[in-house]
Amino acid sequence: MNKVYPDAPAALADIIEDNQTLAVGGFGLCGIPEALIEALKNTGKHGFTVISNNAGVDGFGLGLLLESRQIKKMISSYVGENAEFERQFLSGELEVELTPQGTLAEKLRAGGAGIPAFYTKTGVGTVVAEGKPHAEFDGETYVLERSLRADVALVKAWRADRAGNLVYRKTARNFNPMVATAGRITVAEVEEIVEVGELDPDFVHTPGIFVDRIVLNPGPEKRIEQRTVRQR
Repeated sequence: MNKVYPDAPAALADIIEDNQTLAVGGFGLCGIPEALIEALKNTGKHGFTVISNNAGVDGFGLGLLLESRQIKKMISSYVGENAEFERQFLSGELEVELTPQGTLAEKLRAGGAGIPAFYTKTGVGTVVAEGKPHAEFDGETYVLERSLRADVALVKAWRADRAGNLVYRKTARNFNPMVATAGRITVAEVEEIVEVGELDPDFVHTPGIFVDRIVLNPGPEKRIEQRTVRQR
């Protein structure tokens, strides 16, 4: 089965609808599916609930969808690099569900594994745990967290074969493997596509069974979120 689509708009054309829940891979601007986010913006659909560790930056990544008012809710961990996000949140235009970073990763992983909920110590005694069930195990208090699934998941990988097996490169792996498994439909943006059998099975990070569509983007911009260099 060939899962390769000619471009990002074609891959999203018949699967994106208003008010969907979307999961998007990446950490800051590292490992984000740039072309798919741009194509998502151009669908004109809106009312999205977006699950992503970050919210991009002004004018790039998920920041594009915030500027066009296509996101109604963010489920995120760190959102401090986006001034438009801050403005919308403080003005009440954007709903935000802040989630501890490790908890967010596990909520996605659990969702992809078919686990509806899990207990964690993270957030106990804080606003994160308010209104959620608690339980004691071995004398310690834990909070129950529901897992996350998405209607569509968008991920970025380095290399794929035509069956959808994915290999991520270095820290660009970040949230992408968990996001890939959590989507009912998963679309992967990759820099290289090889034939089936060319990837060493021992080095496949996301098996093709989780990936429905592939888009080639051989020259992503890969912006640096914060460039820090030492003074001469």
